[in-house]
Amino acid sequence: MLSNHREFEAGPDPFGRTWKVQFVWLQTGISIRHADTIDVKFVTNDGSYTDEKVIALPHPLLLEAMSKSGGTLSDALCMRIAGSHLRHMVESGEDVEKPLVTLTAADIARAMAGEPAAAR
Repeated sequence: MLSNHREFEAGPDPFGRTWKVQFVWLQTGISIRHADTIDVKFVTNDGSYTDEKVIALPHPLLLEAMSKSGGTLSDALCMRIAGSHLRHMVESGEDVEKPLVTLTAADIARAMAGEPAAAR
C-alpha cells in the first residue's frame, strides 16, 4: 500500500509513462451523487496531460472489509485504498479512461492486501 497517499507516482502505464498523482478531496457521495459511497478525488499528470479521477468506495463494502479485517474505517484508510486502486488502474490500464470508478469488494480487498494491520 502507499506510504504517502496525498502525493505519489504511479506507473509505468502501458505506454511507459509515469504519472504524478495528487489527492484533492474526500467526501461522501451521498452529498454529490446520492450514492452510499466515499468519493476520493485525485489529479493525475504525466508531464503533458492532466486528468481527474474520482474513486468511489461503496460504504457497505468498506464496512464489510473492516469487519473482516478488524480494522477501523478512517479518512486516511479510504485515501490509501483509493490511491492504491488508482495506481493499479494506471499500471494495468484498467478503467483508466473513466473519470469515476466505483470499486468492488475484490478491488477493496486487493487494495488492502498490502496494508499493515496497525494502519487499519
